Amino acid sequence: MIKKKAFALRIDPEKLKAIEKWAADEFRSTNGQIEWLIDHALRKAGRFKRRDNRTSSDSGPDSEN
Repeated sequence: MIKKKAFALRIDPEKLKAIEKWAADEFRSTNGQIEWLIDHALRKAGRFKRRDNRTSSDSGPDSEN
């Protein structure tokens, strides 16, 4: 399993509410949705290439997988 580092995130309450709704719509936790958003943005910008050991069911509706 991949080690993960915990940290505090300060976020606008309205943005958090939107992320929570989006996460619920896609059956993810809020934390999982934030991780997916960061991962997606990093890949799109060409800044991160994940060693893909997940299944395609872990990807979102506009996933590049």
